[in-house]
Amino acid sequence: MTSFIEFSDSTVFDAFGFAGFALYVLNYMTLTLRWVDADSIRYFATNLMAAGLVLVGLTSAFNLASALIQIFFILSSAVAILIRLRARSMTKTQLEY
Repeated sequence: MTSFIEFSDSTVFDAFGFAGFALYVLNYMTLTLRWVDADSIRYFATNLMAAGLVLVGLTSAFNLASALIQIFFILSSAVAILIRLRARSMTKTQLEY
């Protein structure tokens, strides 16, 4: 007997992709409403998580162009986070002197 809703591997991956989409939309909405600053680590961390989730979601229905976009967002968000962490560290060091 089959269940009413059958879950397959692609369903799980699609859920990851949908969660990534939701994070992208939520992040853009918070930016638009000025609840988050475009220069904040939180903004880039959310973008990084969203891209990672969408990339996982692409494993069930791979699309090279979309995968490349997600990889770009992951790399650019990681660089943006590192730049901001380094700036915070330098500011903190300067305040100690």
